[in-house]
Parts: sequence; structure tokens; C-alpha cells
Amino acid sequence: MTAPAIEDLLRELTPQVLGALVRRHGQFEGCEDAVQEAVLAATVQWPAEGVPDNPRGWLGTVASRRLIDQMRSDHARRERESATAVEVAPEDVPDTDDTLDLLFLCCHPTLTPASQTALTLRAVGGLTTAEIARAFLVPEATMAARISRAKQRIKAAGSSFSPPDDAEREERLRVVLHVLYLIFNEGYTASSGNELHRADLAHEAIRLTRMVHARLPEDGEVTGLLALMLLTHARRKARTTAAGDLVPLDEQDRTKWDRGLIDEGTALVKAALAGPTLGPYQLQAAIAATHDDAATAAATDWRQVHALYLVLERIAPNPMVTLNRAIALAETEDPPAGLALLSTLDGDERMAGHHRLLSVRAHLLEKAGDTAGAYEHYRRAARSTASVAERRYLESRASRVRT
Repeated sequence: MTAPAIEDLLRELTPQVLGALVRRHGQFEGCEDAVQEAVLAATVQWPAEGVPDNPRGWLGTVASRRLIDQMRSDHARRERESATAVEVAPEDVPDTDDTLDLLFLCCHPTLTPASQTALTLRAVGGLTTAEIARAFLVPEATMAARISRAKQRIKAAGSSFSPPDDAEREERLRVVLHVLYLIFNEGYTASSGNELHRADLAHEAIRLTRMVHARLPEDGEVTGLLALMLLTHARRKARTTAAGDLVPLDEQDRTKWDRGLIDEGTALVKAALAGPTLGPYQLQAAIAATHDDAATAAATDWRQVHALYLVLERIAPNPMVTLNRAIALAETEDPPAGLALLSTLDGDERMAGHHRLLSVRAHLLEKAGDTAGAYEHYRRAARSTASVAERRYLESRASRVRT
């Protein structure tokens, strides 16, 4: 087995082994450290000695031994733990997949969204602290402290490794989906840095969402979120030039879109919309499917896009939804109509100085023929984003309308 294949296998097995240990021993932080040590041992031994017949059992055994060693080294608890500690044979690792329960634990409501995301990537995604720190452009020590605080908060909250009751389950699942959505968005359009996207984060979000979907195939919002990711990720290769410059949706070479992902995502959208309820991820997926279904930008069914945004705005009001509806409204009616809708966001503190609001206004001003206004807003938008790729694109648009 190649090194990349081993890495993929370890990433898949890590949350399964961690879930089994946490269920058995009940101490998240100690179990997580032990599993990380077992994974590190595997990355050294497996390429040289070969992957064992039962890789999950191998990881479970090594992690259990490391955990027991840690427990025995604690003098205050030596007597109790030495009496109860047993070494786990490969066949003792349960066949059940506890990944969803582990996701619920990592997305505990006492944690901030940033901590939920970091802990999910570390414990369920199998990313190292250094990898997560690089993804979010913070020092490794900062990310390590964030993850450590998250573990301590879970411990202080007295959380047990068990599925939440029915009353809490639905709410916690929405948090899980939101965290996966945030991870995907950061991978698809990095909020800062030189690169427009982080493919590793986007792939990880899709992988984890597939796992949740496998456990909850009848949940319309889970299905919708997976469809949304696939339909959006299908455009990745057309989003940048060879030099890494951003290519907007209406200028992309659609022959570069991944038809396999589009077909899979479209099928999932149809399944999601056939359910008894309708949620924001299902609607966003339907919008993405409408864009992906158009052979050219001119063929886009903007009336359908606008209608879907109207429904989305009604059930999940959000300034970004209104902003995107303004774009669709400008296409179905005219740029002044879109600009009028955008003006309703001017008093929203969440959008004050946001580069997306500035850039969309610039785009609509350009379409309306106000090149001076477009230039000013493109320049302001460029100064407001931390993404180098987006800044280059906005500066190029400003230069274009000025000439």
C-alpha cells in the first residue's frame, strides 16, 4: 500500500478507534492523545512492515496500551487503574462506528464555533494540530491552546460519550452540519492567505459529511449539505487560472467542471427535496444544482435561482442570502433593482465594511453603467479582504472599469 493510501486509511480509522476508546474509558483528552500516538506509530511502521490484516484492531491495541501506560504513570490513581487496566486484543475493538457520536461530542454547545471546528478536524478528521494551524493561518501554539481549552470545556461540562437524547439530538446535529459547512467553506474559499482554496479542507469536509450521510441517509438536511458540497466542489478546477487568479462563475470554462460530482450531487438534491421538510442546506443545494445544470452562464435559470433565494430568505434569514438574492434579482429584473435590495443591508452591523457587500455593489454598479462608483467599491472591497487571490481579482476589476 502506498504512503498516500496509508494516510487515507489512517484518517478514516482514527475517529473509529478514538470513539471506541472514549466509549470504553470515558476520558476524551487521554484517549485522543493515545490514538494520536498510535497513528504516529503506524505512519512509521506500516510503510516499512506492511499494513496489518486488522489495521483498526492494531490501532486500537496500540492506543489502549498507550492509554494504560498513561494511567499507570499517574501515581495518585495507580492502585485503582492497575487493578482495572486490561490490554485490548484486536478483536476487542467494537465493529460499531462511533464517528457520529464523536462528532456530537466535538460539537458540544459549550464550545465556540472556532473550537468546534478545530476539535472536529483534530479528533474526527485526523489532522494534526500543525495542519489545522496552517489551514487557519495561526501559530501552532495558538491552535494547540485552542484545542486544549476545548477538551477542558468538554470535561468541565461533564459530557459523556453517548448520543444526546431526542430533545437535544436534532439541535446538536444542526451544529455538526454547521461545523462541516464552515470547514468546507474555508476549504473552498480560504478567508485569508495566498491561495483561493484549500482542497484538503474541502475534501475532509466532504469525507466527514459522507460519513454522517451514511449514518443518517433519510435526513434531508444531511443529504442537502452533501449535495451542496459536491455541486460546489465540482467547479473547483475552473475557479482559478494557471497562475492562481480567481475566475468568476460566469466566466468559467464549464467543460472543466466535474460531471461525476454534478451527477451525484443532482441525484442527492432530488432525494433531499422529496422529503417532508425543507431546510436551508437543501435549498442551497437546489440553487447550486440550477447553476451546474446550465451549459453556459447565459443559460442560467435566474428566475428559479431568485425564487429559491426568496424561500431561503424566508426560512433562514441571513444577510448573505439577501446579498445573493440581490444578484439574482439584478439578472431577472435589472441592476437598479438589485442595488435597491442591497441598500437594505447597509444598516446591518454584520455587513459593515464586508468585502462581499462591497464587491457585489461594485459588480451591480458596473452592470448599471456607473463605472466611477464601481471603481471605488472594487477598490474598497480589495482593501477589505484578507484573501490575496480575491484582492488580486478585485483590483483587476477596478483597473478594467477605469480604462
